[in-house]
Amino acid sequence: MPIRIPSNLPAQNVLDKERIFVMDTQRAATQDIRPMEVGILNLMPNKMETEEQFLRLLSNTPLQINIDLIRIDNQAPKNTPAAHMDDFYVEFDDVVNKQYDGLIVTGAPLAHLAYQDVKYWEKMTVILDWARRNVQSTLFSCWAAHAAIYHFFGKNRGLRDHKLSGVYRHFVQNEHDELLRGFDPVFNAPQSRFGEISMADYASIPGLNVLAKSDEGGAYIVASEDKRMVFVTGHPEYDPESLKQEYQRDLLINSEPQIPVNYFIDDDPNKDPIVSWRAHGSLLFTNWLNYYVYQNTPYDLAQLSE
Repeated sequence: MPIRIPSNLPAQNVLDKERIFVMDTQRAATQDIRPMEVGILNLMPNKMETEEQFLRLLSNTPLQINIDLIRIDNQAPKNTPAAHMDDFYVEFDDVVNKQYDGLIVTGAPLAHLAYQDVKYWEKMTVILDWARRNVQSTLFSCWAAHAAIYHFFGKNRGLRDHKLSGVYRHFVQNEHDELLRGFDPVFNAPQSRFGEISMADYASIPGLNVLAKSDEGGAYIVASEDKRMVFVTGHPEYDPESLKQEYQRDLLINSEPQIPVNYFIDDDPNKDPIVSWRAHGSLLFTNWLNYYVYQNTPYDLAQLSE
């Protein structure tokens, strides 16, 4: 079954070329089933690129999914046309009375700001608390994962001296958890962050389990025992060129940025990237939708807030 996205969303052209089955709002209206309702709170500056990445991962499932693209406020994003935001996004205040089967909260380039200094932090805390009442399962990505841990459990992240950037080997810690069903014991995943929460801090939080980790970056996938919250500190959604583009942006700021490790052939930025993470990234989101969302969500979403 397809994902349902707003009519004329530019991402549809990209997904169509990849033979990913999507349908627009008009066609979805003819389907006589109860589709899954999934929101994407997109905090990234380049929203169109992020949309494509997450929609691609959400498409690999037999479930029909209705997608709402959500913006946290009405401020004009830096790298996305205002017309795109007006045409395809809803403000959080417009969906505050809606319940969702699943919610994805993306990362944001805010590593060096204290949470309270983030311009929308107060609104962010409102959304986090709302999600606990109105969403069956929320997946927090990168900065949002650390922000949610801080808000709900009071564990602040530290900052690494050097950016964790590259593709790292990760190790399954609980092979029987449904979120990791089908995972190889060792798998690759991209990381791109300064923030770090220690393994000891995660271990001190009752009801949270570290499901996968790496030697270099610590916890990668963390989930609550009730399956209502999933924290992913890396970027399984990244396209093959994403780390390369970040490296090139860093070159404009720093003449000698760290080269993403285990990413370019021979670690040479003049050579092509080695793509080794996309299968597990797709499987992670398929498992989340199936086992953490679909298998646990009520048929009547109004029951979530009861």
